[in-house]
Amino acid sequence: MKNHRVRKSIDAGITYFILLVVSLIFSFPVLWLLLASFSKTGSIYSFDGFFPAEYSLDSFRRLFTDTVLYNYPQWFKNTLFIAVLSSLIGTILVIMTAYTISRFRFRGRKMLMKITLVLGMFPSFMAMTAVYILMTHFNLINQHWGLVLIYSAAAPVGYMVQKGFFDTIPGSIDEAARIDGASSFTIFRKIIFPLSAPIIVYTGLTLFAWPWSDFILPRLLLKDRDLYTVAVGLMSLGDDEFARFSAGAMFIAIPIIILYFCLARFLISGLSSGAVKE
Repeated sequence: MKNHRVRKSIDAGITYFILLVVSLIFSFPVLWLLLASFSKTGSIYSFDGFFPAEYSLDSFRRLFTDTVLYNYPQWFKNTLFIAVLSSLIGTILVIMTAYTISRFRFRGRKMLMKITLVLGMFPSFMAMTAVYILMTHFNLINQHWGLVLIYSAAAPVGYMVQKGFFDTIPGSIDEAARIDGASSFTIFRKIIFPLSAPIIVYTGLTLFAWPWSDFILPRLLLKDRDLYTVAVGLMSLGDDEFARFSAGAMFIAIPIIILYFCLARFLISGLSSGAVKE
């Protein structure tokens, strides 16, 4: 019995040690980026090894005040506008799609599920040429609404987790409500929707995070500098503005980190509930 406890303690110690080493490895780039944002010279070429030789808060000041060429506040507003609208519209479309596939039986349902599953396996950048041509024909180049349309329209393809969540809600609830004369919309609005807070929050946050950090689509469709998102705008900075780049990258991470910490319990319950069908 004593040998078993010793062996268990050794196994736990080794596990914690490995986790600590892995955590340090993954946290080092974040620490390096944070310290780089305080570089006094602003250039990556002036670093003393991995870290800046001198430190200053000047990069954060210039990030919000020196906006003639690099208008970070405007880029932040653009990104927030696109992310919020894409999240709201995309969440509605995903929840409607998942609920329909989960609760209703219709011709072609299984085929539709197979097609969306196969389409989800292809990387999104394969369709970039087609997307650009379509946006050109619809006069949505250099338009934030073009990005909102793409993000929202692509969101329902990833409905499987949400469908799994709705599958865990007993169908007997729907049957009892129908006996009382409730329509499908009434059942969803008054019964299913209140029970679906975890998966709705999970969906909204994941759809918010996609345009919040995306680079490829905004870089493809947005040409004017004042219309840039933060990802595209930061990539347009020169090598001598690396401290400002780091400061902007650190600052844009703060809102989404706060959201994830505040709504973590909804995320965990929403993801776990949609992972297993009971």
